[in-house]
Amino acid sequence: MSFDSIQFSPLIPWAVLGVLAAAAALLFAFMVWRQIKGVWWRGLVLGVLALALAGPKLIAEEREPQNDIAVVLVDRSPSQKIGERTKQTDAAIAELETKFQRFRDLDVRFVDAGLTQSREDAGTELLSALAQAISDIPPDRLAAAILVTDGQAHDAADAPHPALAAPFHVLLTGKRNAGDRRLIIEQAPSYGIVGNDLAVRLKITDSAIPRSAQQTATVTLRQDGGAIQRHRVFLGEDARIPFTLEHGGRTVVEIEVEAGSEELTLQNNRAAITVNGVRDRLRVLLVSGQPHAGERTWRNLLKADPSVDLVHFTILRPPEKQDGTSVRELSLIAFPTRELFEIKLDEFDLIIFDRYRRRGVLLPVYVQNIADFVQRGGALLEAAGPAFASPLSLYRTPLGRVLPAEPTGNVFEQGFRPAITEVGRRHPVTAGLEGTALPGAEPQWGRWFRMIEANQTGGDAVMSGIGDKPLLVLDRVGEGRVAQLLSDHAWLWARGYEGGGPQAELLRRLAHWLMKEPDLEEEDLRATADGDHITIERQSLFDEDVKVQVTTPDGSVSEVALEDMGGGRARATIAASDPGLYRVNDFIRVTVVAQGAVNPREFADVRTSEAILSPFVEETGGGLVWLADAGVPDLRRTRPGLTSRGRGWIGLQSNNAYFVTGIRQVPLLPPLALLLLLLGGLMLAWYREGR
Repeated sequence: MSFDSIQFSPLIPWAVLGVLAAAAALLFAFMVWRQIKGVWWRGLVLGVLALALAGPKLIAEEREPQNDIAVVLVDRSPSQKIGERTKQTDAAIAELETKFQRFRDLDVRFVDAGLTQSREDAGTELLSALAQAISDIPPDRLAAAILVTDGQAHDAADAPHPALAAPFHVLLTGKRNAGDRRLIIEQAPSYGIVGNDLAVRLKITDSAIPRSAQQTATVTLRQDGGAIQRHRVFLGEDARIPFTLEHGGRTVVEIEVEAGSEELTLQNNRAAITVNGVRDRLRVLLVSGQPHAGERTWRNLLKADPSVDLVHFTILRPPEKQDGTSVRELSLIAFPTRELFEIKLDEFDLIIFDRYRRRGVLLPVYVQNIADFVQRGGALLEAAGPAFASPLSLYRTPLGRVLPAEPTGNVFEQGFRPAITEVGRRHPVTAGLEGTALPGAEPQWGRWFRMIEANQTGGDAVMSGIGDKPLLVLDRVGEGRVAQLLSDHAWLWARGYEGGGPQAELLRRLAHWLMKEPDLEEEDLRATADGDHITIERQSLFDEDVKVQVTTPDGSVSEVALEDMGGGRARATIAASDPGLYRVNDFIRVTVVAQGAVNPREFADVRTSEAILSPFVEETGGGLVWLADAGVPDLRRTRPGLTSRGRGWIGLQSNNAYFVTGIRQVPLLPPLALLLLLLGGLMLAWYREGR
């Protein structure tokens, strides 16, 4: 034990002691001036007496030495799984553990980092993890911070940097100057109008190819897992890849560049963007054959939708007034048949014939144009009236080849309640309509009083009427869609007759199905991400057990069984913790869903880099070592302020930290020694005076 300091504990207040000491000093000075014999011995007695009153004590600390602490931060981020990096990391940790055993005055903490992210797409947060790891270590006990990593620390620019009073060493995994090709999305649209041209701006970099080499690579683009578009782009230059949205709602666009001559991973050869498709104003042509009570129902429904541009014509001249007058002279404004049904026909999205009958207004060539319009992808809805069962029926025109129901010539004029068929219970147009009854029970809505009998020749009858005859038939023809409503009494529901019915909802769904809204597809496969789960839903008209294949971002494939939810829907929810694109297919359709960050920052650049962490290494006097070149360096204890790196070794600072466990106080003048000094001084002073 050694004494570290002297502490005074005066027996009287310092002020009184000061006055007495001053008086003693004056007395001593007077005796010196008068040259009194024995003055120096008397001064000794006065000094010892003043010192005794000050109460001097020797202070000694009882100390317990503390081990220094070294923190080894191990990067376990996804980029560390590339190539031999995981193997290099594990081997380095095992060797470090062996080397640390030589130091008995050193504690070691091994901390895994990069497993979690504090925010979406944060990348590898090494410095934040290091700051947290040393937060409870006293600065005077930290020996060193050693990072085993590929050097990709994505929080180096914005994270609060840990204040280190010890060297910062980095052991790099991977290889120097490794080649890798990567795809960089420079600019991408977040939304677009369906049918209009869009473009994504990108760049391809390849570290294995000199910048001066003018080489190209093939880039493929695919929407929602569909058809592939291919483009050739120059490496290192901005490229514009055009595409066109095919439907409204969410569209996942996958972009991929072919593999290069050297690759660390193919995950950064792929990227994805999510684009919301917005339809431009839909153009609807409504042609009413004659005025009737339900005509306004169609008009009100379509005019209420702000996204619909409606063109409506009504033929007012009833058949009983046929007097040979030319068709061109029957209206104040000439009916623009050629303009509508030939020149501008393709500008419409939906054509509705409401109780239309042949009158000679539309020439056969125009009707043929409408049939071709449907085949090319247009939509047609016929709301039939009694004329559909007569020789003036539209079925007797070229449109007959696209209509899914053939009239028998009979018209039922009696009350009936429309019913949902078995197929209709699974079809999104009619499934779950308010008032739908259970199978075998009568629906809870009002009656209709007219129905045109027809034989179904195609499509799906989703509603039935008298004698289970088809009432609403939906069909796909070529690229287009057709719907036939074999009654003109749907307006009774809008009027609330006998409680009414879901007229507005039915017609809204019907119009949107005809215009190919994705949510109303009767055969569809969808996947949506929510948190760390993905919900898979299959819509189908067929009642069967369904299994789908799920391909995860890392390429692994698993099979998932869907649970029947009724209404034609089957669903399953799976865990999806890894960010990226998940591909789902039911062996007929394919859909993709983006989970988390679809273009993760972690894989933006996976090359091992020393540039990011070098400033921190230099600032603390640490060392940076490539494991592939030099292996794990030797470990040495160094003194603070001296170099902490050398050829083949890195230093662990020796701080000599300790805890004070107690304090021991020893009087500087023990009572016996004080008495001897006082008596001795007085006797010597008396002796000197007596001579």
